[in-house]
Amino acid sequence: MEVMMLLVYDQPGVMQRVMGEFNRKRINVETIVVGKCEMPDKARIVLSIEDKEKAQSVLEHLRALHEVIEAELVDHDRHEAYALLFGKEGVCRVTGTVLEVDAIVNKSKPERYIQAMNAI
Repeated sequence: MEVMMLLVYDQPGVMQRVMGEFNRKRINVETIVVGKCEMPDKARIVLSIEDKEKAQSVLEHLRALHEVIEAELVDHDRHEAYALLFGKEGVCRVTGTVLEVDAIVNKSKPERYIQAMNAI
């Protein structure tokens, strides 16, 4: 799994243009995390993609978008994962390495869950 981090201007339509590049290249994005960041009027977009070659192929296209300030693939040692699990006991929040979160999700077999990868 590859994680890509983008620093973008926090403006309407930016996500549509970013995701348009993945659509044009027929690349499936596994997870998306978006939010404001430490810089005024900027946001970070963190995406996870299965295939490294596909992730690298879209990187230059993303860097060419005028709304994208930075775009990079994140080293594996900076990957983090989190999940929200819903089961009989209620909601549980889990964070850790990708392997740790995968193991907890697989072991607990929640009724519903959402899992994502992140990096900074």
